[in-house]
Amino acid sequence: MAKELIRYGAEDGIATITMIDPPANTYTHEMMRQMDEAILKARFDDDVHVIVMRGDGEKFFSAGANIQMLSEVTPQFKYYFCLHANETLSRLEQTPKLVIAALNGHTVGGGMEIAMACDIRIAKRDSGKIGLPEIALGVLPGTGGTQRLVRLVGKPRAIELMVTGRTFTFEEALQWGIVNEIYDPENYWDQIYTYAKQFTPPNKASKAVGRIKRSVQSGAEIPLESALTLERELQQQLFASSDAKEGIKSYVEKRTAKFEGK
Repeated sequence: MAKELIRYGAEDGIATITMIDPPANTYTHEMMRQMDEAILKARFDDDVHVIVMRGDGEKFFSAGANIQMLSEVTPQFKYYFCLHANETLSRLEQTPKLVIAALNGHTVGGGMEIAMACDIRIAKRDSGKIGLPEIALGVLPGTGGTQRLVRLVGKPRAIELMVTGRTFTFEEALQWGIVNEIYDPENYWDQIYTYAKQFTPPNKASKAVGRIKRSVQSGAEIPLESALTLERELQQQLFASSDAKEGIKSYVEKRTAKFEGK
């Protein structure tokens, strides 16, 4: 029986995917395989509307790939390992449900790459550093790091951060748009799940949340005309939904909508 490297749980419309490899929650091929399964499980569970990604413990979200493992395998295996990791993170990024990364500790290397594949990143104050230090190993951030970071901060800063390999504070990450929010350590997890809960029915039309995500994630990578076509198609899907009918009806009737995620 495979060792548990990913813990999955779902409650109140929120699925939690936890990386488990103390002390730094580094990932291997097996962890990525289990993560892939967890992402698919959340995606196809109609009772799940939001996904929270987190690291086990209080010191690390994730320090990225397990370097000891990489030192023991062939260059060909390293290539396929990166390929599989990229596929897993693309699945996370494209799943039509909001994904929140709870950065509860150091978030470096591949850990930051996982975080950037999520939609919203919320850090715990004074809990660690964040960055892409792969240059120190003579390699580049090869699990989407070069491409996702530049889309967040622009070319000059992205290049500077990766070629220096320096780590930086969550406060700096907030200023640059890498992190969305920073919460105080006290009641951090309560705050995370309170934040996530707002995107579940009856509070929000979760199908609309998912379609907004898909329109942005897919539309940003294609020409504007095609992106606008995608947006119209997704809007048409929503117009046919029960939640859109409820939202419009509640507005006319001057009451709070009660969404069902349908």
